[in-house]
Formats: sequence, C-alpha cells, structure tokens
Amino acid sequence: MKKLLLAALAALSALTLSAQPGGREEGRNVPGMGRRFVPDPDPENVVLRVSSTSPYVFGGDTKPQGRSFNNAPTFFIYPDTKLDKDGAQALVENLDMQKVLDENFGTVIVISPVGEKYADADFDCFVTMFNKSRSGNLKVIGFGAGATFVNQVIAPKAGNQIAGIVSIGGKAGKSVHPAGVPAYIAGKNAAKAAKPYQAAIAAHADEPLLKVVVNSDAKAAPADIFADAWKQVLGKNYRYNNYMHTHYEGARFGQYGSYELEPYADWEALGIKRLVVEQPVGFPGGNASQAKQLWYEYWPEELMEGAPRHSVPVMVLLHGNANDPRTQAETSGFLQLCGEERFFMVEMEWQGTRNFQAMGQDGVESVIYMLLDKYPQLDPSRIYAEGLSAGSMTATALGIKKSHVFAAVGGHSGGLFGGMGAGPFPGFESIWNEATQKRGFVETPYCSVFGTKDTTVPYMTPDNWKGNSYLNAWNAYEQMNGMPVVSEMDFAVDSVFGQKLQDRRTIVTNKGDGIVMETGQLYKGKVPMIRLVAVIGYGHWNFQPTARLMWDFFKHYRRDPVTKKLIYDAK
Repeated sequence: MKKLLLAALAALSALTLSAQPGGREEGRNVPGMGRRFVPDPDPENVVLRVSSTSPYVFGGDTKPQGRSFNNAPTFFIYPDTKLDKDGAQALVENLDMQKVLDENFGTVIVISPVGEKYADADFDCFVTMFNKSRSGNLKVIGFGAGATFVNQVIAPKAGNQIAGIVSIGGKAGKSVHPAGVPAYIAGKNAAKAAKPYQAAIAAHADEPLLKVVVNSDAKAAPADIFADAWKQVLGKNYRYNNYMHTHYEGARFGQYGSYELEPYADWEALGIKRLVVEQPVGFPGGNASQAKQLWYEYWPEELMEGAPRHSVPVMVLLHGNANDPRTQAETSGFLQLCGEERFFMVEMEWQGTRNFQAMGQDGVESVIYMLLDKYPQLDPSRIYAEGLSAGSMTATALGIKKSHVFAAVGGHSGGLFGGMGAGPFPGFESIWNEATQKRGFVETPYCSVFGTKDTTVPYMTPDNWKGNSYLNAWNAYEQMNGMPVVSEMDFAVDSVFGQKLQDRRTIVTNKGDGIVMETGQLYKGKVPMIRLVAVIGYGHWNFQPTARLMWDFFKHYRRDPVTKKLIYDAK
C-alpha cells in the first residue's frame, strides 16, 4: 500500500509540473533565493521588450475574461536599421500592438542587427532567442532590410518552427522552408517577395492554416498592416511542438523537426458565443461574496434561443491539473468541432483555484443539472465528457461513477493510477469496485487517447505494461461493460496496443512532419464500446486531430433519460 501511495504522489507531482504553461524563458534558479526563476540575460542587440499589461501568473487567481495564457504569442521584430531603445519603442508604437498583447498575454522583442547590417551572426542570435523564449506561438515581423533578412534567411531556415511572418518592404528570398509558413507580405515588393512563400504552401493544400496574404499598398500605415495581418493570418493559428517530447518542457531550435500548426481559439469566427459564468456555490443568483464556481459556456449562436427542446448535445470539457479552465476549449480541437457540428460545450473549473471553489465529481454533475434546467434545448440523453491529463482521469472516473449522466466519455493523456489515487486523482481500486458492482447492468462507451512518448503519464511498453494507467482504464470499462477483461498484453499481436482490435487504422496527419495516429476498437457483440487512439511519438498534451475521432465515436450513443439504458445508433 505504501508503494501505491508513493507512486500516486509521484504522479501528482508530475501532473503538477505538467500544468506549467509554455512560452517560459530559459534561465536559472538563483542560490539563496529559493525557487525564484531568473531569465538569462538577452543579447546586447535585443533592444526592447514590451509585454501585456495584464501578465499571467502561474498559480495565481484565475482571470475569467479573454483567452487563456496557453499559446500566448511572442513577436520578434527586425527593424530596417540598427535602433536604440527609444527608436525601438517608436517602432512598436507605430504598430499599435498593445491591444493584441493585452488580449493574448503577448510579448514583443525588438532585435536590432548585431552589426551595422544583417549578417550570419543575426541568425545565430535568432537561434539564441528562439531557444531562450521557448514560445509555441512565435511570430516574426520584418521591416525593410529586416524584412529582407526574414525573407532570405529566417523563412528558409526556420519557417517550419514559426507560427507566422509579416514582411514589410523586404526583398524576395530564393525559397521558404518546404513545410511552409503562414505569411503576410506587404509593401512595394510584396508580390515578388510573396512568391517563395506561395510556392512552399502549394504542396500543403490540406492545411488551410498555411495561408499567404499579399498587401501591395506601399503607403499602408504600419498599424493598419499589423491589424490586417493579425486578423487574416497571425491571429488564426499557433505553432508548437509536442513530438518526441512534451512542448512545455522546451526544445532547442531544430531538435524535433517541424512544429505542429493548429488553429488559435477564435469562437466569434466560428459563430459561437462564449459566456463566462461565476456561480455562487449552491445558490444561483445568490450572494456574490460567497464562494463561487466558474465555468465557460460555448454556444453556437443560432442554438441559444429557439432551438427545439432536447435537440442540442452537450460536451463537457475538463482541463488538466492546475491548468487554466479554458485549456480544453482552446487546445483540444473541440472548439472547432463545436463550430462544425453545432453542439453545446462547457468547460468547468472542476479542480478549483485560489478564487474559485473546486467542483469535484458531484459538482460537475450538479452543474450539468443546472444547465439542463436553465436551457431546455439541451439534450439530457446526449451528454459527453472528455478531459486532458488529470481531467482525463476525472472524465474516466465520471463515466463509471456517474454513468447515469453520460452517454460516452473519453480522455487524452490520462487513465487510472493504481490504488485509491491521490488528491483529486481517482484511483483504480475504487473505480474497479464500482465497475464490478455494475457489471452486466450498466454500459458506458469509452475513448482513450494518448501519446506513445508521454513521460508524465507514460504509455505501456512490451517490457513494462503491468499496472499501466491506460490499461487500468481500459480494463475498468471492459469490466463494467460486461466485456472480456484483456489483462495480458501481447505486442506480437499488435505492436502498439498489445491486443487484437477491430476497425484497425493508421492515419497520417498533416501536422508536424506527418504525425501518425493509430486507432482501433473493442466490441461487445456488434457494438463498439471502447475506442483506442495512439498518437505515435507524441508527448503529454492534446493532439487536436484526435478530437474528431473522439466525437465521431461519441455521437452514436445516447442514454435514455428515464431508464438510463445506453442506446446505440450505428448511423
């Protein structure tokens, strides 16, 4: 028992570390100053930093409005000529960026040439600053000679690790990295300078985020150029890397290949209205001084009023340990699916922060009942849940402990730890006992998604699969659903899943350098009850294309609101 407790506590520590946001700078802890983090100094030619006036503080109070800190943008600006701090400040002011910085927790870094003109040393400085900034959402802006440097040096060498380029008045380069890069090309040379960017993205027609916009108005003001570039290109995407490691652990330039390109959260463009709800605990409309719960509602606008009774499915999202409560809406891929499929989505602060109370499993259930009572258009037979990491563990537990509520559940990067669990993390033993009691009487479909190179919640290997948290989760659902419990893995049968699956597929995606998903299903009779999705070589985080695989699995199931029996529709 002591070993199980120690293992659970170690897992708790790992999950706490996993909550740290990306975009942190490299630096050091200073002896005698505890765990205080001091960034390494910038090179001398980095002449200015401008940041959001509303900085995010990890572990601090949740600020409910706006986007989360996840994928906050960093802007590297290369001026036409060598500038001092005052000149750099004037350049940034001419771009009128502060609103974008404040709404997105952004940072601007102005980088003058190392010498009098841009040369090889400037790319070395770019690499230094890239490694130092650790940004998963790096945007590069160049003016004049700085734009020429971006076009001719940075775009061909680093385009696959940059989320967007703005080139203003620069000369054309010969090529752009074959992976392509989203770009906004402006100024008198725009049409010619854009051609290498256009050629690079032509080979990636399956990736709509790879977009090149040309603005040939040589008289356009810098502020107008930036505003249009943000609207059309920069604000549409982020790029980060989670391949062969986990993105918040950081990576050196070129270490893990091309970075994944993903859509940045933009609910308005999807025809979705987001509501921020701060609810006094147990008392709707009660005393604002009482402890409060927090959740975010995402409504396809046409469904907020006038949708038929019980016509709108419900997707519950649960963030990872100590993550911002917008994490899943903004990084899982379900926001984009909500825009396509038109269902209601709610992300809850289930774990609690310093200023919002934890919900726990009972609180999640209570909030769902409040939502069903408030919005008669919501369908009580089609309620689904998914989560990330600790949220995945919680969703996994909810599908068994609250099986009367959910028609299907799933999770990304989390299963069930052994023993009774620790802190907010449900353990295998109690879940197994409830699954055993319900065996033969209750069914809940389950979708398990994971990266095979996750070191925070590791996936099993041929030499180390016994007691693995993912296998624990699969077995718990096999037990409750009245299926054979496959507790012996044989990787000669399937090198990824260790057992024979039906509907086995390999899916090559357009993310990174072609990240691969492996998937298959376990059936009960003629009904698929468990879907497994492995993202090969992936670390501990969401992989957005898996949201489609999970939703396409979920939408076949509903639960009768009266009898609580599961209903499967193969169509």
